[in-house]
Amino acid sequence: MIVTSTAADEHRTVASVFTDRVRGTKPEAWENPAPCEGWTARDVVRHLVEWFPAFLKSGAGVELPQGPSVDEDPVAAWAAHCAAVQALLDDPATADKVLSNPHIGELPLDQAVDRFYTCDVFLHTWDLARATGQNERLDPAKCTQMLEGMLPLDDVLRASGQYGPRVEVPESADVQTRLLAFIGRTP
Repeated sequence: MIVTSTAADEHRTVASVFTDRVRGTKPEAWENPAPCEGWTARDVVRHLVEWFPAFLKSGAGVELPQGPSVDEDPVAAWAAHCAAVQALLDDPATADKVLSNPHIGELPLDQAVDRFYTCDVFLHTWDLARATGQNERLDPAKCTQMLEGMLPLDDVLRASGQYGPRVEVPESADVQTRLLAFIGRTP
């Protein structure tokens, strides 16, 4: 029997690793440069906490409760945001909601969260870990799944402006290195 995880399960798993990196960040490390050009470790958290609520509100009319400012307390800001996203995904009513966006069309809300937000959290886990000197290892199975899904969309992803130029790495590189290089990071 094949057991498939739900968007709620996937978020719970991915967000828990990011939460560990947030909690593991020493106060003086929040201003460390991140691999995303012009960003600090704090900006990695800010990005996730700020873009996603607007995406939900405009596409599905869903308003997440706001937590503290990332500038004041990035750990508490992330914790509040993460809990709000998890509550949304755990809510049985979410299964009946649709997100509509001019760039992606209409998708069931839980699928949209999984495809665009949870995957973003997964990738930015490496950015935060790298910026703050923590464990950078990502789940290899998730890396494989994401890389296989992204490779056919190379031109579309590059045109979105959300990914940097692909970094060349040996074909023999592990899947995490290949995924990070694909999205423009220098692993």
